[in-house]
Amino acid sequence: MTRKTITPGRPVRGSTTGRPIMALLDLLGRRWSLRALWELRDGPLTFRSLQERCGDISPTVLNRRLQELRDAALIDHGDGGYGYTAHGRELAEHLARLDAWSGRWARDALR
Repeated sequence: MTRKTITPGRPVRGSTTGRPIMALLDLLGRRWSLRALWELRDGPLTFRSLQERCGDISPTVLNRRLQELRDAALIDHGDGGYGYTAHGRELAEHLARLDAWSGRWARDALR
């Protein structure tokens, strides 16, 4: 099955409007996309290192997700391996804040 590049302004899963937030959530909601992005938070990784950090992801799926993230201009591939673009770094900062928030939420929910 061939998937088209996720682009704001074009319909995506769950939205016919193509609103940017819906396009982003569609991209991040694909299996392993968010995990691959998260694992790059400490710096660039080679394909093999990223695959090891992601656990049981198949090379085919990882290749597909990396291509989607590259098409979305969130990561690129350089001498050090896969790493964030400027947009990817900004998104990672937001995800780190969301991670901190979710920790507080989980702690409060368990009271």
